[in-house]
Formats: sequence, C-alpha cells, structure tokens
Amino acid sequence: MNVFGVDIGGSGIKGAPVDLDRGDLAQERHKVLTPHPSTPDAVADGVAEVVGNFGWTGPVGITFPGVVTGGITRTAANVDKGWVDKDAASLLGERLGGLPVTILNDADAAGVAEMTFGAGRGRKGTVILLTFGTGIGSALFVDGRLVPNTELGHLELNGHDAEKKASTKAKEDADLTWPHWARRVQKYLEHVEMLFSPELFIIGGGVSRKSERFLPLIEGVRAEIVPAELQNNAGIVGAAMAAASR
Repeated sequence: MNVFGVDIGGSGIKGAPVDLDRGDLAQERHKVLTPHPSTPDAVADGVAEVVGNFGWTGPVGITFPGVVTGGITRTAANVDKGWVDKDAASLLGERLGGLPVTILNDADAAGVAEMTFGAGRGRKGTVILLTFGTGIGSALFVDGRLVPNTELGHLELNGHDAEKKASTKAKEDADLTWPHWARRVQKYLEHVEMLFSPELFIIGGGVSRKSERFLPLIEGVRAEIVPAELQNNAGIVGAAMAAASR
C-alpha cells in the first residue's frame, strides 16, 4: 500500500509516496527549500508544491520540527514563531484541497520508521533516535512504544541549548572539523545517557550518510550507537505510516 509522506525541515521540505509494505519510497522524493521566513502560509505552499508534484489525492502524513499535539503545533524552535499554537492540521488540509492530513513531530516520525523498518527493528528496552540537522530532534522508545514529543535537543549542556552546539548546523556555522564536532556530539550523548540509560542510540538526519566520519570517534558512551538505516528518508516513511494508521 502506498501513502504519501512529507518531511518539513529547517532547510527543506521533501516528500514522496511510500510503499508501506517495504518501508521505502515508492518514487524518488521531491524537495523544495524551506521558505524564509518559514511562516505557516509559506510552508503550507511548499508542502502543496511537493504533494502536487505527484498529483497525489489520498491521505498525507506530514512531519513538523517541534511539539505536535492533536494537530496543533506547540513549539517552533527552528521555524517561524507563527507556528506556535497553530492548527497546522487544518491549515495544511485546506491547502491540500481537503485531503486527510496527519501531522506529527519529525523525529517521532523518523523514530517510528527506524523501529519498524530500520536500525531499531526488534529492539526492546530503551532506544533513543536522534536526528542531527538544523537542530537536534529526538524520539524515545520503551519496549517499542513511543514517548512522543521529547525534544531532547533542547536539554541544557554547558549553559547552552544542546542543539546550538551539537547540531549539524552548529558544525557548519562554526566550520568545525569532524573530530571537533564528534567531541561535542559525544558530550551530548553522555548527557542523554546519564538521564535515560538507553541500550541503543540511533543517529539519524542527513549526517547519518556520513556516519563513518564521526561515529568511530565517539568514546565513553556505554550504549550501542548505530546510524539510521533509512537515513534522511526516515521522516517521510514515518509520516506515511502515521497517515496510514489514521
């Protein structure tokens, strides 16, 4: 069965039909740049462009980089503050011509996809997926059950929002070498491990494609650390799964 998934990120909006039997994209994804400012109306236009590119007319799952409860976006750390307390499900549904829309946190979507089809498949105990990109997203699972909207990228680390120091954007903005950035990621993982004692960390986001550049440099973390198998498509797959479960 194919269902459409859209992943809204701080830098890009990407989507594609997803084959939920395989847990993979059914067609090559289409991507547009996230508008700046990333107001609700501007982002909704981007989502409509992505979905319209495929002529899609069925249910659509959409991720959002922030807390989402009951279709309402509650936080907006890396997008325009106009998203705070916005009825995003209604806005996006209207912009898509009345198509059924399901909206959820972006890292939660990626985590559900990885736990079903990827690096977390069959894993029990505490598993934490972390997506490194414009910010740091998180998805926490206990025996396969999601604890939604954890937002662990906003933990305080050495007096800073952790994602301001350890996200991929932080690496690029400060032009950090891979070893320097890996030390920051290591400190962040040690902090998260102290709080949650997971058996497994899954590292996702676009940087997961380059995991060999930094994961071997991380030391002193007891939990197993692996790259996401679905890499940067995990959010799209998880969004489609959420729409299908509705």
